Amino acid sequence: MGYTMLKTRPGEARQDGLHLEDAALSFLRDRCEGLRFSREKTETEQKTGQYQGGSLRRGEIPYNMQMDIDRLCLENALRRFLRSGRKEDAFDVYFCYLEMFVGDYQKTRRVIELLSEFEANGSKLLMKHRDHYVHSVYVFALGLAIYQTNSIYRKTYQDLYQIPEDAPAACHFLQFWGLTALFHDIGYPFELPFEQVASYFEVSGDDRKQRPYVAYQAVDPFVKIPRAVAKQLAVLCGGAVYETIDELFAGLLAEKFSKTYLFTEAQMLQILRDKPARPNRFGHFMDHAYFSAAVLFKKLFCELSCSLQKEHLDALSAILTHNSLYKFSIAYYKEAGNLPLKASLHPLAYLLMLCDELQCWDRTAYGRNSKRELHPMDCRFDFQGNQIHAVYLYDKRESGKVDAYKAAYSAWREQEPNDADQKVYKLWKERKPKLKAFDGMYEMDKNSVPHFQADIERIVDLSDIRLHVSAELAENKRQQNYLSDSTFLSLYNFAVVLNARWDSSDWKKAREAGQEETFLLAENNLQRFSNAFQELSLEYKLSNINQAKAFSRYMSEIGCFYTDRPVGFDLLEDFTTDELELIGKLEHQRWLQEHCDMGWTYGEPDRAQRELVRQHKDMIPGWNGTVVSEELAVKNYLRLDKAEQDKDKEPMLCMLSLLRMFDGLRIYKLR
Repeated sequence: MGYTMLKTRPGEARQDGLHLEDAALSFLRDRCEGLRFSREKTETEQKTGQYQGGSLRRGEIPYNMQMDIDRLCLENALRRFLRSGRKEDAFDVYFCYLEMFVGDYQKTRRVIELLSEFEANGSKLLMKHRDHYVHSVYVFALGLAIYQTNSIYRKTYQDLYQIPEDAPAACHFLQFWGLTALFHDIGYPFELPFEQVASYFEVSGDDRKQRPYVAYQAVDPFVKIPRAVAKQLAVLCGGAVYETIDELFAGLLAEKFSKTYLFTEAQMLQILRDKPARPNRFGHFMDHAYFSAAVLFKKLFCELSCSLQKEHLDALSAILTHNSLYKFSIAYYKEAGNLPLKASLHPLAYLLMLCDELQCWDRTAYGRNSKRELHPMDCRFDFQGNQIHAVYLYDKRESGKVDAYKAAYSAWREQEPNDADQKVYKLWKERKPKLKAFDGMYEMDKNSVPHFQADIERIVDLSDIRLHVSAELAENKRQQNYLSDSTFLSLYNFAVVLNARWDSSDWKKAREAGQEETFLLAENNLQRFSNAFQELSLEYKLSNINQAKAFSRYMSEIGCFYTDRPVGFDLLEDFTTDELELIGKLEHQRWLQEHCDMGWTYGEPDRAQRELVRQHKDMIPGWNGTVVSEELAVKNYLRLDKAEQDKDKEPMLCMLSLLRMFDGLRIYKLR
């Protein structure tokens, strides 16, 4: 199956569709046929003879073709991320989703960038903390894979939302699962200060109740719902009038869960009001899920004035319950008689809880204690037969740590007391060796189920969708990271300015005069550049973003790196001719691969037809492969005239100025 309107597309070999990457990508390619298509715009195109879709410029291609290209952008972004696991590639997935389903990334960027940067910097002060930014994109991919391969879950979702046809149901799922998964942890900036204070006062063996804690006061203005939004909610919620987010959330949870878990709307309202202000009621923990749901509601419906649908409310209530609220204030999942959540009650909440628990691999450890623990570097999934087989892979280089733990655990088991003295038994239990997270997958309960799996089975009902968990040691094959270090808060800004070079001869004059920063910082220029960037299609926006991201690799290739830290290396002020030539060839390889992945081929059509037929004269003549080797790229680069070769070099000259401006970085020579 090809993309509906995209005649030329990548021919990468397909796998069996039952593993994480292939299942998630197959969902986007095979199930989401017609994603965001518009019959109305197609009819307008037929009547007027003018295209409604945009590429480099508006009106160059049919509208539905643009929607297909956007879908391919998301597929390629997710593929890049699943193969690298890098934060910069996670950024692309967020960017695609926001552009496709929410709107202008410029208006929503702070929420995403704040989570990434605040977490990376603030979490170093904590005892226990791991990444939630990259984690959320893995959760997103895992949910797509489960939907793609599990007919039981698909039917549950389609039945609840009454969408019998497969393609419309999949497109519906993509939109609202994406909202649920990608934004479920954006409230962590509220939890991090709370944990920082707790870590500061932590004493080995003490109880949290004995430490000072942070609480949030004066939240009334934050949770108040504007009158216009309240009117929309009343239409969706059977006439119910909600004045605050807490009241709305209490009503939603009571509707979904109260009959099964026996609580009242009033009881839930009190719990939600106490969440930010009285963490002592909840074991002295702050619930980031409450803030994630609240922040997302405020951003989408109070600031951006997005149109509310009932499914948006389901996404919000799923986010709200994915952490401690469901476990300890609704289901009391560790108590006898616990009822694990059934997918039919709330498919989005069910899938989020399941994927959130399963996704514990390849997460950067920030907390001081977390760095000493042993976490899986990868996970090998098999989704055959409506089941989930998850083999968590641990770095083989850590085998000494694993062997020591296993020996200690075996010795501890042999010392299990035979008598019924509870004090003796308690002391023995307290001496149990630990090696988080490996121990949860190694130790078995009385039913020979790993503790990690058993805990998940107490949260969500897996009687129909069976789960099997195991652990292995394996070689670390993760792609290399580069020495260059940046917060990349300004990645979007880099892309905006890199694009602006094409329409601004003034940029070259400013560079020749040594006034690049003055030119780029001029308010009217930045606004003009931003407006021009917004006119681009998603494909070309991503192209500029990926061009900026590639800079770290190019620096590594010429023996340089950039950082905002003071280091004892010589500064690089400019590139040599040889360095720039090498960078140009590497950039051409990246450009070729990017265009190949997006279905472009060689051809020399008229400029007006180029975007429609997706052919470019700088592609490789007579080649129809899928992977552009360095040798092939260099050969093609050398056939280009100087003006075309310079297009691969000039962006990197621009990056020298951009790094200084937006991130305060400097480039250093390793030798």
